[in-house]
Amino acid sequence: MAKTTKKTVPAPTPAAESSKMGKAALIAEVSSKTGLTRQQASGVTDSVLNAVIEALQAGQTVSLPALGTFSIKETAARTGVKPGTTEKIQIPAGKKVAFKVATGLKGTL
Repeated sequence: MAKTTKKTVPAPTPAAESSKMGKAALIAEVSSKTGLTRQQASGVTDSVLNAVIEALQAGQTVSLPALGTFSIKETAARTGVKPGTTEKIQIPAGKKVAFKVATGLKGTL
């Protein structure tokens, strides 16, 4: 008979439980690091996000030091294939949001 050993797996830490940080978690983090109430931190977070969105809608580039740069990129018109069929369709030109990671953050990932 072969002897088996039981491996113990450490309990996951809160950061390891989820690979995604949502808005509520971001607000909680801002609140705990700044001493603001959750309501105040929510207002600050909403204001920052709205400022970024408004700048992008105006065609501006948004640079956040240590995080990266958001910008608007033009996409060219192109021919695509309709899913589920082989029918070719024309996809119109448009715009998309691009993000370039800051070199300092990139080096720590």
